[in-house]
Amino acid sequence: MADMFQKLNEVENHYEELEKLLADPKVLGNPKEMQKLARERAGISKLVETYRAYKKVEEEIEESHNLLMESDEEMRELARAELQSLKERQAALEEEIKTLLLPQDPKDDKNIFLEIRAGTGGEEAALFAADLFRMYAKFAEMNRWRVEVMSQNPTGLGGFKEIIALIEGKKVYSRLKYESGVHRVQRVPVTESSGRIHTSAVTVAVLPEADEVEVEINPNDLRIDVYRSSGPGGQSVNTTDSAVRITHILTGMVVTCQDEKSQHKNKAKALKVLRARLLDQLMEEQRNEISEERKSQVGSGDRSERVRTYNFPQNRITDHRLGLTLHRLDSVLEGDLAEMADALNAHFQAQVLKSR
Repeated sequence: MADMFQKLNEVENHYEELEKLLADPKVLGNPKEMQKLARERAGISKLVETYRAYKKVEEEIEESHNLLMESDEEMRELARAELQSLKERQAALEEEIKTLLLPQDPKDDKNIFLEIRAGTGGEEAALFAADLFRMYAKFAEMNRWRVEVMSQNPTGLGGFKEIIALIEGKKVYSRLKYESGVHRVQRVPVTESSGRIHTSAVTVAVLPEADEVEVEINPNDLRIDVYRSSGPGGQSVNTTDSAVRITHILTGMVVTCQDEKSQHKNKAKALKVLRARLLDQLMEEQRNEISEERKSQVGSGDRSERVRTYNFPQNRITDHRLGLTLHRLDSVLEGDLAEMADALNAHFQAQVLKSR
């Protein structure tokens, strides 16, 4: 505990130094330096505010202890009641500080590639893949994030065998990183004439966008093929060889892109997706180096894990990692995903705290 408070004092001192620097005329005349320092201050401001609130509560607790020495019984009773409330507030602030002191995932600020693929269930799974993409797009809109479809493989009924989108904005990876996994749907498919409920599955992958410096791709390790793009059912939708297929020879990864009419644009999009997948592979290798015990404590992030069930007849959505069930599936599918996302972040933060 002493180490924690020493660290907090150091952070508070650094915060005060940053405030002085940001008032310095030399810094004010250097926009780039000012932006860098302002970003650094913003990164620790919440921790400093919480620590200062904690210190204020400590002072109030000491004052209440002094009031317990008063001769007036009514005053002592008030002090006892106040003390109980202050101790509860102190405990809550201490837990908040511990969470804020957790090492931040350096990828939390990154944009993401969202990859949604139909699994078991044929056309019904493809239709649900479209529903999930719409849900994430609506959530992105609520958060003022930008969505750009990189690649899609539509079906005749309006579903997707696969759709890949780039989502750009503030803290996108932080908010959506726990969406990876198998999403199961239970409903009566539009293709079902007898009214039976079917269970289908869709896989979701959330990959942080990779910078070129993080993942260097040697052009000699790539095989690039071009062909004519096609729509549902395989019919040609373009008269030029604008579609691009890139194969990463070392890993066997294949990325295709045919959404743009320009071969150059399709190639650039496909390389972006490939870079993100290679970064994800590196992250997976790092995760596999973690001990089995720690993996069980903080979650493996394995995309083969069934994470959520969407039950349409009961208007119910259940996240199996949390044991959380919400009876408002309709609003969640309209993009109201904040409660689930916040609960997942809190859950995994708590797991990390337990393992420390």
